[in-house]
Amino acid sequence: MIEVRNLTKHYGDKHAVNDISFTVEDGEILGFLGPNGAGKSTTMNMLTGYISSTSGQALINGVDILEDPIRAKSYIGYLPELPPLYLDMTVKGYLNYIYDLKKCKLPRRAHLNEVMALCKVHDVQDRIIKNLSKGYKQRVGLAQALVGNPPVLILDEPTVGLDPKQILEIRTLIKKLGKNHTVILSSHILSEIQAVCDRIIIINKGVIAAHDTTDNLSKNISTDHRVIARIEGPRENIVKALRNINGIKYCRADMEREPGVFEYELEATAGSDIRRELFSILSENGWPLLMLRSAELTLEDVFLKITMGEGLVIEAPAAQTQENGGEA
Repeated sequence: MIEVRNLTKHYGDKHAVNDISFTVEDGEILGFLGPNGAGKSTTMNMLTGYISSTSGQALINGVDILEDPIRAKSYIGYLPELPPLYLDMTVKGYLNYIYDLKKCKLPRRAHLNEVMALCKVHDVQDRIIKNLSKGYKQRVGLAQALVGNPPVLILDEPTVGLDPKQILEIRTLIKKLGKNHTVILSSHILSEIQAVCDRIIIINKGVIAAHDTTDNLSKNISTDHRVIARIEGPRENIVKALRNINGIKYCRADMEREPGVFEYELEATAGSDIRRELFSILSENGWPLLMLRSAELTLEDVFLKITMGEGLVIEAPAAQTQENGGEA
């Protein structure tokens, strides 16, 4: 568990991080996003004890990172953006060194074999690290973070340099690790955050600008609630029927996508769920529904609107904020 309480970092007159608070529970994966210079890296460096805070607290499993740094750091597995590798060592030699450095008590051979298997580096364990590809180096960096099976994992850009297959494998591994670990994941690949994380924090100009699930962020920031439906059947009759659905405030037929198949843009009033009535009307008339998708904002849209908007702040619901022990 990670608790951040009124964490602040000043560099002279510059407020790199300004009074932020949040909590990450056991078994939760938190996505941590922010543009360059927003305070994201500073926050992660304070959480890991790499730099000290000006004020506030960062608690790792209840231990203050500044008051008892050795104990607090023993709970953390950290993968920085540039993996901390000793390039002249073999993979196995390096992981043995990390095992000793962390004073790990787990059975050495079995534990390191498990870590290497999880990170898919078992086949290069006897190779010198400097001769490995960037993708393999990244996976060795992740392996060192897992040595000792720490309850808290802080991963900064864990899939940099990996090919699509390796990215999928690491995503699956992070989801698996999130069942028994507290995980903070930072990435510039927004689709990765969306696929893996339970909750998202966006930091901008040193403060938390958004704090919620991806779906809720999209709903809260979007001013409309649109869906796109692809339906086979007579265009005029379908438009007339769709406009009679309760909660529909706008309906427009788009171009013909296939012979006799048109796309329809539907906008519902806030809080309306039109899906069931839409299905009922189409089935009654024998009009096949070939596609239905949301036209709400993507995580990329949300990120850009929040970080480029003036004074735009999206907060977590009050119940969630209170439960998580911090303001969003």
